[in-house]
Amino acid sequence: MEKQNLFKWKHYQPDIILLTARWYLRYNLSFHDLVEMMEERGLSIAHTTIMRWVHQYGPELDERVRRHLKTTNDSWRVDETYVKVKGKWMYLYRAVDSKGNTIDFYLSKTRDTKAAKRFFKKALRSFHVSKPHVITVDKNPAYPITIEELKNQKKMPVGIQLRQVKYLNNIIEQDHRFIKKRVRSMLGLKSFSTATSILSGIEAMHMIKKGQLISQDKSVQNQVEFIHELFKIAD
Repeated sequence: MEKQNLFKWKHYQPDIILLTARWYLRYNLSFHDLVEMMEERGLSIAHTTIMRWVHQYGPELDERVRRHLKTTNDSWRVDETYVKVKGKWMYLYRAVDSKGNTIDFYLSKTRDTKAAKRFFKKALRSFHVSKPHVITVDKNPAYPITIEELKNQKKMPVGIQLRQVKYLNNIIEQDHRFIKKRVRSMLGLKSFSTATSILSGIEAMHMIKKGQLISQDKSVQNQVEFIHELFKIAD
């Protein structure tokens, strides 16, 4: 999607739009917090406007950042965590490599073999992901079945090692904390589609924060410049 389509008909400059969306996805701020922060800059922006920006540009950020991530290693750590959407618990499948780099994520209404398969297929399509040599999971019985089916479909290496050892997954359980902390302060997500959009943006910002960009400069200023370049706007 080109710049003129992304920001067409917007009443604010692209850098202001990206600033508010980026801050919301990265920090424990409410939409009303951002309204007040923008007022200090002399800008009057409704909280619903900022909310729409987050829903629109969060998934776009996730999609655009993928080609600029360092390649993950082939040791996967897979786990699910829980996210409340419209008062109901949903399942957020997530995977990191042995160094803690995010591989992928997938929000599902169910926790079963179909959901696990959709997650693995999504992860295997990611530009920055190496096919796994070993996958560490918990005792969820869906994982061995799913991986065996993907092997038979030639979607996963035949010689892959599956480890169901809970303590080896501490690295991803620690990584869940940032996501859970950010979502918790939102006081509940209102629908499955908006939850998916917001989580995409949160995960994208988390990958950038962790230093997964190919660029070696991890400074905040470099991250801002990188996002502006992704969306083709001048500083």
